[in-house]
Amino acid sequence: MARFIPMLRSAGLTGYVDLARHVGLNPDAMLRKAGLNPRHLAEQDTPISSVGARQLLEASAAASGTEDFGLQLARTRRLSNLGPISAVLREASTAREALEELCRYMRLLNAALLIRIEDHEDLSIIRGEVLSDERASVRQSVELTIGVLYNIVAELKGPGWKPRTVCFEHRRPLGPTIHRTMFGVAVEFNANFNGIVCATHDLSSPLSAGDSRLAPYARRFLDQALSTAAESATHNARQVIIALLPSGRCTADQVAKHMGMDRRTLHRHLIGEGTNFSLLLRAVRSEFASRHIRDSDRSLVELAELLGFSSPSALAFWFRKTFGMTVSMWKKSELTGLNGGHRENGPPIGRAMQTKRASTTKAGT
Repeated sequence: MARFIPMLRSAGLTGYVDLARHVGLNPDAMLRKAGLNPRHLAEQDTPISSVGARQLLEASAAASGTEDFGLQLARTRRLSNLGPISAVLREASTAREALEELCRYMRLLNAALLIRIEDHEDLSIIRGEVLSDERASVRQSVELTIGVLYNIVAELKGPGWKPRTVCFEHRRPLGPTIHRTMFGVAVEFNANFNGIVCATHDLSSPLSAGDSRLAPYARRFLDQALSTAAESATHNARQVIIALLPSGRCTADQVAKHMGMDRRTLHRHLIGEGTNFSLLLRAVRSEFASRHIRDSDRSLVELAELLGFSSPSALAFWFRKTFGMTVSMWKKSELTGLNGGHRENGPPIGRAMQTKRASTTKAGT
């Protein structure tokens, strides 16, 4: 079976051309280098490769020396950039309802994103995860995603709304950026998740009544598009694995249960797509291990917890077997000549909340 390639609407790169020129890049040349056709950005609904878009953002940040390239791209985003989905979101009675609708239709916008809401007593986390089969950095895509999510809630709630904090798994930038200006609150780096922490009542309080005349038509259009969108058991299983991994309960039985099937059915679907659960779990762990080690400054203890290992020694054994070297050797080979920055202790919200287990609303699972 052909490999599932997640796509996104070309609207996901809205503003790229202007920003690239602003930071001294040739946008057409950068797009072609990433395997993308510059003409495809002229129409917002053209499907383009999420892999190419991710590589484009990372390459653009590196080539221009703009550490917050993805976040700058998010700064100009509005609900209207979501196309028909914006009409459905504006009809929602609460911000939580709007975000749940966004989760439902996310794979029509970008099949490589996982959005979910976690409740922790009086605080909630709006989490955004970039799904990737590669071990390369996804820092810019993550910051673009979190920036867009922030703008969506801010537009729905009005100018008076602010989150408690915003968290990123990667390390603090080395130079000045727009993070504080963008979010208006403290930003925590080296956190245990990528997401926005806000008061639970902010998501459940009523929104001002919006114009819902277009919403029924938009919903019918979206539901039909969703029913015909390509499905992949491998892609969906990856989403569940990512959600369950830190809990230490990421077994084939649990993943199958979350996907509404038994273990044998999941195994049959994955085999039909040329993989199996063990290979998929190892691939996700490899991807996230390399991402965390390269882009953050977390300890082996923290890394073991995030990857669902019972102890740092279990992680170390798995890492050496998978990568052929120790964690420190791998990090040194990846970061030779680079300044890794300092460890950011910062606000404790992101780290403290990771230890609590909560009810979860997942997208695409």
